[in-house]
Amino acid sequence: MRAIIAAALTSLALAGCVASPAPAPAPSAPRAPVIDRVSSATAVTNFNAAVSRVEPAAEAICRQRAPRSNCDFLIRVDPNPNAPANAFQSLTRGGRPVLTFTRALIADARNADEIAFVIGHESAHHIENHIARQQQSAATGAILGGIIGAVAGADAGVVNDLSRVGASVGGRRFSKDHELEADALGTIITDAAGYDPVRGAAFFSRIPDPGDRFLGTHPPNAQRIQIVRQTAAQL
Repeated sequence: MRAIIAAALTSLALAGCVASPAPAPAPSAPRAPVIDRVSSATAVTNFNAAVSRVEPAAEAICRQRAPRSNCDFLIRVDPNPNAPANAFQSLTRGGRPVLTFTRALIADARNADEIAFVIGHESAHHIENHIARQQQSAATGAILGGIIGAVAGADAGVVNDLSRVGASVGGRRFSKDHELEADALGTIITDAAGYDPVRGAAFFSRIPDPGDRFLGTHPPNAQRIQIVRQTAAQL
């Protein structure tokens, strides 16, 4: 069971936060011209500018809200040039927060406000201690699943399967709430860095909408945009 729990926790720590953009239409379908996609050079410039302003803002807010946390963010670009559009927060073995962005995501951001918002969102995950909270939820789910199987008299294989399912359900239980928390705090961080979080949240309008699935990891895009607007209105 320890191996199952460890595997579940590892996957949680590396889970991505931003879904890939919707797939392109079939070749036979008419394509509307994309007039607002920036050049590669502009995308890189926007990313570097956003990092230089959002990182210190995020670290300052981290020290205010989570003084016991390591607030020395390391922001990096995924070395895999073919990785799909994604951004995620992880931790080094020493506990330093790492924010990783793929080149595809950087290229997909239409302006500096969008990339700034994604940076703020990912840094908010660390400030809110979401990795540890999801790991605890997954571990609890794995234990409960194993107990249910043992009480029911299931064999070792079934008990292991139930533990696996429990870990998955437990890890996903609060993931939607965590995303909305990160959107709200990310809005504050983005604003503190001098960017427009509402304009930045337009990024959600171009990624697939996860809907409101029971075991989904992300809330509906409309709900996320609403949280951003509500939070921004209070700043």
